[in-house]
Amino acid sequence: MDRPGTPAGPLPPGPAGSRLDQSAAIAVTDVDGRVTSWSAGAQRLFGYTPREAVGAPLDELVGGGLPLPADGRARVVPLLDGERWAGFLFLALPADEPEQAPPDLGPYADATLMRWMFEQNPDALVVFDDDARVLRVNPGLERATGRSEAELRGLRLTEFLHGPAYEENEQRIRKVAATGVADYMEHYASRVPGETRAHVWGVDIYPLKDAGGRVRAVGLVAFDHTQETESRELLALLAEARTRIGASLEVEGTARELAEVIVPRLADFVSVDLLDEVFRGEQPPAVLSGPVALRRAAHRSVPETVLSPGGMHLHPVTSPITECMVTGRPVMRSFADPAITEWLEQDPPRAALVRKYGAHSLIAAPVRARGATLGAVTLVRHGGSPERFRTSHLTITDDLVTRAAVYVDNARRYAREHSIALALQHSLLPQGPPRLSAVEAAARYLPAGGEAGGDWFDVIPLPGARVGLVVGDVVGHGISASATMSGLRTAVRTLADIDLPPEELLTHLDDIVTHAASERETEECPVNTEAREAIGDIPGDVGATCLYAVYDPVSRVCSLARAGHPAPLLALPDGTVTVVDLPAGPPLGLGSLPFEAAEIAVPEGGVLALFTNGLLTSRGRDVDQRLEQLRRALAAPAGSLEDLCDRVLAAMRGGEAIGERRIDDIALLVARTRALDGNHVASWDLSGDPAHVAEARRRVSERLASWGLDDVVFTTELVVSELVTNAIRYGGPPIQLRLIRDHRSLICEVSDGSGTTPHMRRARLSDEGGRGLLLVAQLTDRWGTRHTPAGKTLWAEQSLASA
Repeated sequence: MDRPGTPAGPLPPGPAGSRLDQSAAIAVTDVDGRVTSWSAGAQRLFGYTPREAVGAPLDELVGGGLPLPADGRARVVPLLDGERWAGFLFLALPADEPEQAPPDLGPYADATLMRWMFEQNPDALVVFDDDARVLRVNPGLERATGRSEAELRGLRLTEFLHGPAYEENEQRIRKVAATGVADYMEHYASRVPGETRAHVWGVDIYPLKDAGGRVRAVGLVAFDHTQETESRELLALLAEARTRIGASLEVEGTARELAEVIVPRLADFVSVDLLDEVFRGEQPPAVLSGPVALRRAAHRSVPETVLSPGGMHLHPVTSPITECMVTGRPVMRSFADPAITEWLEQDPPRAALVRKYGAHSLIAAPVRARGATLGAVTLVRHGGSPERFRTSHLTITDDLVTRAAVYVDNARRYAREHSIALALQHSLLPQGPPRLSAVEAAARYLPAGGEAGGDWFDVIPLPGARVGLVVGDVVGHGISASATMSGLRTAVRTLADIDLPPEELLTHLDDIVTHAASERETEECPVNTEAREAIGDIPGDVGATCLYAVYDPVSRVCSLARAGHPAPLLALPDGTVTVVDLPAGPPLGLGSLPFEAAEIAVPEGGVLALFTNGLLTSRGRDVDQRLEQLRRALAAPAGSLEDLCDRVLAAMRGGEAIGERRIDDIALLVARTRALDGNHVASWDLSGDPAHVAEARRRVSERLASWGLDDVVFTTELVVSELVTNAIRYGGPPIQLRLIRDHRSLICEVSDGSGTTPHMRRARLSDEGGRGLLLVAQLTDRWGTRHTPAGKTLWAEQSLASA
């Protein structure tokens, strides 16, 4: 198998006593005259290194070109492969070489060079006969097997190397001998005798044919790919760490994530031990000296350990853990080192476990973030992994721990915000859902482990008796997360007031989050250091999800869109509970990614359950099982929505162990839908004839009289007249007039096919028009415009409290 980028080196030295390897310039070419080997003498004579010469035409390198000079100072000998021409061997003597007849180069080029190539190749080479028995091996294979050529000759591969991989290798050798087709395979975890390090071998198997094309033997070349394979594995470990470490914004959670990445891929045992101040959210001491007291945050190891999570241990000055924390640099030690022996003499329980499991090497790395040392991570390899730690392992460990240290320090900062954030969180959430005609709603919020976070919900009254239902989740806990949540909730309410459809609202919300993250990265906070320490700091993007739904009680259709948020559940009156089929959409803050909405028909009495991810997340429990639990809780009959919320939380928390701390906040919003029938809605299709404005007023007057709303007839007629006239004059067909009556208001809507948004202005005394929308605004409580796929709708709302 060719290995690109590895040019042939200089030719090996000649036979003993020969001067060819001392002063002569020797080069070997292929059939095209391009150099394949270049001797040290050729480099001295012509000035080109082997890397520069290999692959270049020989006649460009020797200066004089070919044919040769007439003085006899250079010779070219053809190289033959059987009877076929295979290239040239070029020999040139320097000017100071005494005049003598050139040596006979035929045997030198044809036999000696080939023998040198076979014997001095650093890879393992072996030749098998057509019965898969060893004919020849080179020193590289002797080193790999620990046996001499004399011991191996006549043996099959499986007679001196054992295992399924070698059985497969022997089968491939026989196949190549039978078919004459080359093959390739890899051996994993094959060890060279006398070494503890596992090797990865790439094996080329190829036929050796005579001039007639008959397979006479089989050649095998084994390349050691161990270093390349290990580099790929370490890079994959770093890539996995980027996605797994930091998912939990807790000290213990981040420590567990780091431990799970390291074991078993990098070490047999790992412990994460931190200063007690880190767990309390306090600033660790600026200067450390031994001994150091640390609390165990997490470990992953053999069943037995000296310390359990939460336990304290005093590490003496001789401990490598103390050394790495004091110096701020990772250390790598063998358990045979005198310093380690002295440390273990002061810690008999730890020494007993070291002897029991055959621990042989250790790495201790400090957990440092933002200039402060928070603790240390200890990695150990024992008898289960014969290979000792190397410098590459020390480098990768330092990278992993440095990455995790930032998240540990974030968690420490969040911890100190606990009590303030809880109060802030509860003050920012709705104190109770409003009384609406569209839905009956109830909600619950539970912080993770008593620590406030960024989960939130809202119920927003919308024009046309519709309602907006919102549930969101901001990554993180504490004041910053609560403040971010408050900003997002305010933004959603603002965007809902201009009556954007769900997918457009999320698009604008995503822009807000993206811009906020960009400003946080580029702007310098003007407060002093003490103020920064007081309010905390969340680096990077906001990291938020949101689900927004709009329910229309007239059409009984719910339109929903989500940004990286769990899909809601719909419980029908017959007890059926389904997950709403809704496109996921990216989380907020990624920018420039689209959101899609879905529409579902919701019968009267159906219950929509919106929730954050914390309701389904639980340590050691499958999400699908948790979702099935939620289905069953929603399917059972409930006297009220308040009872339903309590039952859902009790069911979802029933599997939690006593004292178990939840890993995420929970926000739950349930809404039972209502419908507005013909007794509450009236609509008429109108033509573009201005003469029909009077007809519209008449129909409205009659319907209000039938509803018993005579007190608002006059005002409503004026509003209808202005809105219909505006649609006829400036809009386009189709034109529709609709009245909606609920328990608290009367809504008048006029829809047309134009997408142009009308604007209210103050008419001058000389103007004949321009007072219509101003009049509507004076006569009603609220008015506005919302765009639809068919055009737009102008609406005006009057309170029915007085009526």
